Amino acid sequence: MDQSTVVYGAVTIAVCGLASLYVALVIWSPPPIVTRPSETKYLSHASPKHAKPLPKLADPSTVDLTVVVPAYNETERLPIMLASTIDHLTSPALKNKHTFEVLIVDDGSSDGTSAAALKLAATYPKCDIRVVTLEQNLGKGGAVRHGMLFGGGERLLMVDADGASRFMDLELLWNAMDKLAPDNGAGVVVGSRAHLVKTEAVVKRSLVRNILMYGLHTILRIVGVGHIRDTQCGFKLFSRAAAQQIFPAQHLPTWIFDVELLLLAKELGIPVAEVPIEWHEVPGSKLNVVSASLQMLRDLLIVRANHLLGRWKAVPLKPKGA
Repeated sequence: MDQSTVVYGAVTIAVCGLASLYVALVIWSPPPIVTRPSETKYLSHASPKHAKPLPKLADPSTVDLTVVVPAYNETERLPIMLASTIDHLTSPALKNKHTFEVLIVDDGSSDGTSAAALKLAATYPKCDIRVVTLEQNLGKGGAVRHGMLFGGGERLLMVDADGASRFMDLELLWNAMDKLAPDNGAGVVVGSRAHLVKTEAVVKRSLVRNILMYGLHTILRIVGVGHIRDTQCGFKLFSRAAAQQIFPAQHLPTWIFDVELLLLAKELGIPVAEVPIEWHEVPGSKLNVVSASLQMLRDLLIVRANHLLGRWKAVPLKPKGA
């Protein structure tokens, strides 16, 4: 066998290998997230039977703040979280400071989360609490994305339904956003638990969860978001200008979606600030650590590969008047 034949064979194997990897990437990449007509409407205490249309992210804002709460089978933990949210936003110190709406996104729950959320909304009749029900379970990332795409806030906060984050720390994120993105520019402020790593709040977590945490940090440095010490805290504030660029480009519906959001912000040149917040672990997590770890590795590789190959792209906002 001459040298040219060997070279030709090696090139053929390499090309076939790369083609196989590309096909695998296409197959493993999640399909586009589909929004069904019923999911573009909401129920509320004021209209519990007749659904009303939600605003669109592309439209001008209608309130200062939208609080997006992804909820999957959260009838037990949602009442405490919602109480702390409303107590803070209606406190004397914040009276008339921010107009707001709370958008609870029921991610295809089977425990009556939507009905429970509407019942809770009735206990706060003066507050704009909206409930939208997804026809199928998408995953936390899909529920957050939906809430962001249909929120009316000039700023939009994602917050977990378990109440693990102290809601009053919103003001820390708000003040950081004022500095990061003045005049309603694009900006993202993430709540961070990094300062708690050696404290009781994290030390008391299970060994498996702490191993997962440290492993995740190592992988994140590899994929390009190592500059953010805590990517997974479910307490993040987006300016409307940032949300309009990031969330239409989001593909991952799974729990690691936060990393994709931060990668998109980096790609778009949107500034990101990280602010320490108080946090405590709340029982009742639905995360299976083993399966989530495997899914995490796969999804991070999928996100990075799709962005490197240009299959997934973020489109910057056009300047006004352009």
